[in-house]
Amino acid sequence: MEIDRDAPVWVEGEIKIAAPTEVVWDVLATIEDWPRWNAEVKWTEVAGPVAPGTAFRWKAGPGTITSRIEAVERPHGVAWTGRWLGISVIHDWRLDGTEGGTRVQTQESVEGIPARLLRGRHRRVFERSTQTWLQALKVEAERRTS
Repeated sequence: MEIDRDAPVWVEGEIKIAAPTEVVWDVLATIEDWPRWNAEVKWTEVAGPVAPGTAFRWKAGPGTITSRIEAVERPHGVAWTGRWLGISVIHDWRLDGTEGGTRVQTQESVEGIPARLLRGRHRRVFERSTQTWLQALKVEAERRTS
């Protein structure tokens, strides 16, 4: 799934994780466990398996986000859309096996009036969040591998 690079805000990030792709996938795709390893996520509710069309709700930061899984390519990618306080988000994750682990790339686009009005602030918030997610994913996947 492609993010919208014409959106007012879009961010991307990448990290190398010393864990097999399947382990990284399991950490990322087990949505109900996000609060256990990612301090930004307070709770999650998932309405089914990790498959296109599955809805989930989760609390991160000040808001509750309603999301829907749009694409799944186990164990190499997952993408979802989300809505929160007038903001629409597309989030795409790519996992590629490398020598000694997994390269994780993520991209996110943010659309809506709040994102247009507070473009710089939202960019900083989403950039920081992206780096926090990647680092937390790395810590948890490497913990499970050791």
